[in-house]
Amino acid sequence: MNEASTEARWYVVHTYSGYENKVKTSLEKAIENRGMSHYFFDIQIPTEMVVEQDGDKTREFEDKVFPSYVLIKMIMSDESWHVVRNIRGVTGFVGPGSKPIPLSDAEVAALGFGLNENAPAEAATVKLAFEVGDTVKIEGGLLEGSTAVVEEISADRTKVRVTASMFGRNTSIELDIKDVKRA
Repeated sequence: MNEASTEARWYVVHTYSGYENKVKTSLEKAIENRGMSHYFFDIQIPTEMVVEQDGDKTREFEDKVFPSYVLIKMIMSDESWHVVRNIRGVTGFVGPGSKPIPLSDAEVAALGFGLNENAPAEAATVKLAFEVGDTVKIEGGLLEGSTAVVEEISADRTKVRVTASMFGRNTSIELDIKDVKRA
């Protein structure tokens, strides 16, 4: 590392899989114990709300947008670099060799945080328990209890087109997401 930068920038740190929260907690403790809060301004693990739908059952949970990565807004110096690099679970900064490269303002804006903390939260992402090509069970309508193969899922994730056997022939029908469950 060379001399300290005077401007806080966002850096990306790679971690072991599943260690993101441990790295964040350990880093916060290390910063507090060493009295280095003047170097570190924010630590983020980007997440999004996901709604998983399987038939009429829905489950809402928070999912990591970039698994195995933690974003840190910090002033880069030999001392701050050393603190981050020696946290258990950190494999290194993102950048060539051991030289961390900060995110550009455009990259930070594209991630949706850091520049406008007062921005409204985005709507939850809808994730279905099945995808195109999967076999599903029909839970409502004329073919209730039948199995079908998913052909297409609507862009708004409210309808699904399936192929089911009706009177010995394969028939393509459109159903509401709530009427279809993973087989």
